[in-house]
Amino acid sequence: MQNQQESLVEHGPRLVIITITCVFCALLEIIDTTIVNVALNNMRGSLGATLNEISWVITAYSLANVIVIPLTSWLSQQFGRRNYFAASVVIFTVCSFLCGNAHSIGELVIFRFLQGMGGGALLVTSQTIITESWPPHKRAMAQAIYVLGIIVGPTLGPPLGGFIVDNYSWPFIFYINIPVGVLAAILTIQYVRSPKYGAKRSASEVDWLGIFLLTVGISSLQYVLEKGQEDDWFNSKLIITLCVSAFLGLYLFIWRQLEAKFPVVNLRVLKNGNLRMGVILSFVMGFGTFGSTFVIPLFTQSLLGWTAQQAGLLQLPSTLFVAVMMPLVAILIQKGVQQKFLIAMGMFIFYIFCMMCYRIIVPDTSAGDFFWPLMVRALGMGLLSVPVSTMSLSTLKGQEIGQGAAFTGMMRQLGGSFGVALISTFLSRETSIHRVDVISHLDVNDLKVQNRVSQLAAGMRGHGLDSLAARKTAYQMIDNSVYVQSTLLSYMDIFMMVGLVFVVFVPIVLIAIKKSGGKVSLADAAH
Repeated sequence: MQNQQESLVEHGPRLVIITITCVFCALLEIIDTTIVNVALNNMRGSLGATLNEISWVITAYSLANVIVIPLTSWLSQQFGRRNYFAASVVIFTVCSFLCGNAHSIGELVIFRFLQGMGGGALLVTSQTIITESWPPHKRAMAQAIYVLGIIVGPTLGPPLGGFIVDNYSWPFIFYINIPVGVLAAILTIQYVRSPKYGAKRSASEVDWLGIFLLTVGISSLQYVLEKGQEDDWFNSKLIITLCVSAFLGLYLFIWRQLEAKFPVVNLRVLKNGNLRMGVILSFVMGFGTFGSTFVIPLFTQSLLGWTAQQAGLLQLPSTLFVAVMMPLVAILIQKGVQQKFLIAMGMFIFYIFCMMCYRIIVPDTSAGDFFWPLMVRALGMGLLSVPVSTMSLSTLKGQEIGQGAAFTGMMRQLGGSFGVALISTFLSRETSIHRVDVISHLDVNDLKVQNRVSQLAAGMRGHGLDSLAARKTAYQMIDNSVYVQSTLLSYMDIFMMVGLVFVVFVPIVLIAIKKSGGKVSLADAAH
């Protein structure tokens, strides 16, 4: 196995071509998870869809992603990695064209699901190919290049989508995938090689029950996370039913994989301490990365009135800073700096970013106010992402690399879904709580309140309203002010909550990750 793994190492121009192809494929997949968000209203008007129907354009893609990601290693084994990766690129590209050419919301949702089936493989298989193509002593740099796509993708999506929608039309957010996809498919067939380890299973040997249980469990969980807030969580019978099916599906899937002779997902690879801790940290990273990428545009667009393109461009300088950070962190790792210190420092710096955002949340926050907090976040993500990605796969060999990449990819995706779901729910409920608290300080018999109403009413009368309409408008303006204040307090609470999640992991990382024999290894978290 070791000889086979070494034979996959590439050099020179071939290594460069393979790396660029994989990074662009991963970048395409990540961008497509966010680029659609800014075009939903245009799609809705063009296709005559309801708000609930158009939201399935996002949900269908996410569902397909989380179903495919855990199966990528097994599918690569069944069909050959090069064939499977090339087929996934082709499926993604063809479905991109079909999505842009859709004439109804039903067609668009179906094609988005199929696009997600192709896209799910791009992320994980790209990481596996890059890891195996680079020499072991340079894998930190390889992971830095790969992780750059993971960090840049969510940031590029909204401004790119906003630019396309403003200057062209929504189908072009899908059409731009086509030339890159065609080139990537050609380069994959020409340059990517398939490993020989792992035997293809006959149809009778395939664990069909395991695939079914995984599909039911993981898709139910993803639906709950995507639609829970919209459906009012446990007040919905469908959400309750899917929570039960998610628990039973995943529980029985784990049992099945431990009992099956040829499991589709090798859970035993999690015996590796590096991977086990890497999976946990990937979940936390997904929570923080996707959560903060979701909440900042939401704040700037809903309360400050920014466009999606403006909100996306806000994060562009920090994204460029991450691009500079990645190779520097990789060099530090290659020079022997302990990864646990980089990870702990990254966690703490991300906490500082959250506290900085907590302090700048005001009704007239400007783009300049966000500049330094976002640069601090970029520093934290740079210190965090490369060590976690490198550490997760550092002690895996052969087929285990693909299996490990599938676990970290799935947990990063689920971490992001948990983050967005938790933040959405927290924002809605905390706003209601703060509203009650703010209103309790507004007594209609209070002289200050009466004076304020009188001042606002007088201003409205100056604009031509009669006394009754002016007073009604004054009360509405005060109610709007209460909404803004309670929402601002909720955003402050969100940044505090996310910051606490990261700072809690600082001592955990320092204690759980230990150095032994000159290499980073992890203590068994269970002990």
